[in-house]
Amino acid sequence: MTTHEAFAAIPLAAVCCDQTFGKDEARLIRELLLGRTAYKQMEPYAFALLISGLLKRFQEESWQGLIASAAPLLSQEQQELAFALACQLIHCDRIVVPQEQQFLAVLAQQLQFTTARAAQIREVCELLNRDFVTEPAG
Repeated sequence: MTTHEAFAAIPLAAVCCDQTFGKDEARLIRELLLGRTAYKQMEPYAFALLISGLLKRFQEESWQGLIASAAPLLSQEQQELAFALACQLIHCDRIVVPQEQQFLAVLAQQLQFTTARAAQIREVCELLNRDFVTEPAG
């Protein structure tokens, strides 16, 4: 796994941890990642291949295996940003189901965050998404 794959793996695992990966989540993860320097210059086909490869790994390894492989490859700064993106994706619909809560707890542990640091990042994401509106399903 490359660093680019590892960074993208964490937010992807966040949207897949509850076994759903809807159109709104796909759109939002694409927007969040393509806005990052590492992915901004990628051709659409290359980005699609990156995500497809990660989805295949997710199916083979589950989200636990995916984040366990990805976490050690990221710098501290990348880990914090990846955790924040995962929180952003999980909180964007303002409904955090138990599987998503478990995902964030395990991810924070994998990244060796203190409880306070993980809570701080989650709180910011909750605040930012308090009035976020996703497009209606259809």
